[in-house]
Amino acid sequence: MPLQDLDVSWQVLRRIVHEWTGTSAELEEVRPLEGGAIHQTVALTTRDGARAVLKLTAHRVDRSYQDEAYQLNLLRELGLPVPEVYLWRTGSLDDPFSFILMQFLEGMDLGEAKRRCTPDEFDHLQMHLAELTLAIHHRTAEHYGRVQADENAQQHERWPVFYRQIFDAIWRETEKSGVVPPRTRKQIARIHDRLDKLLAHDDVPRLVHWDLWATNILVHPDAHGRWSVSGILDPMCKFAHVETELAYLELFSTINPAFLRTYQQTRKLPADYHRVRKWVYQMYPLIDHVHLFGPEYVKPLLGVVDRLSEVC
Repeated sequence: MPLQDLDVSWQVLRRIVHEWTGTSAELEEVRPLEGGAIHQTVALTTRDGARAVLKLTAHRVDRSYQDEAYQLNLLRELGLPVPEVYLWRTGSLDDPFSFILMQFLEGMDLGEAKRRCTPDEFDHLQMHLAELTLAIHHRTAEHYGRVQADENAQQHERWPVFYRQIFDAIWRETEKSGVVPPRTRKQIARIHDRLDKLLAHDDVPRLVHWDLWATNILVHPDAHGRWSVSGILDPMCKFAHVETELAYLELFSTINPAFLRTYQQTRKLPADYHRVRKWVYQMYPLIDHVHLFGPEYVKPLLGVVDRLSEVC
């Protein structure tokens, strides 16, 4: 494929392939995949049919790939269908390419599957997704914090302190932008100052994926047409309050009642989740989306804030 849209040469890609599968391998195809604003994501295929996914940041020391490799390996240990990590590198002045090279997983995203599945097939997928989510949430820790390869990563005793830290800068930038109406800004500021009380709970820190939505969930039918989750992608793992994950899944309609029934057979959601915390945990991702993507997310944000203002 033409590489004019990629900030990397064929020679660099070929070198990565040789490190992965041997110097006799020949790179046959490079196909772009959806990626982030900083990194580029491509599918690599060699002449003998081997395939892998490469996420690469050119001309930048990007340490996030070390953490992603660490998180993927952790999820694999828990039995999750995540890509095997083949290689990762943090760039340097001498070799200015940071990257992670991973297994290529077959499947389509959950949104596409919903269009193709029967209702019963989609419910079966949702039940499988609930079982996998429970497997993630079963892992606990003593402290809240980001899951990082660095053993000296910052840890937090109190959940509201960590949660506020995650979103504080995003909220301050959104507040200054003026895109949110003044009345709503005041309501959000009031909620932001009361997180200690609003987010009080009696659970322990649990592992969460943190960006679990349709595009990061691959599904695939087997030879008998039975659908299952074939891949969980792009973790941003944290030890957190698991309700944040469930609220995020509900916010963007990633899950349906079949998921919640299956999940709650093991972990019943308390009344305070439905009454208060779900709306707090949905408000902040919406603030983030307003910050990243603009005014189209203001209306749903207003709805969540008004709902919270009725109960706070």
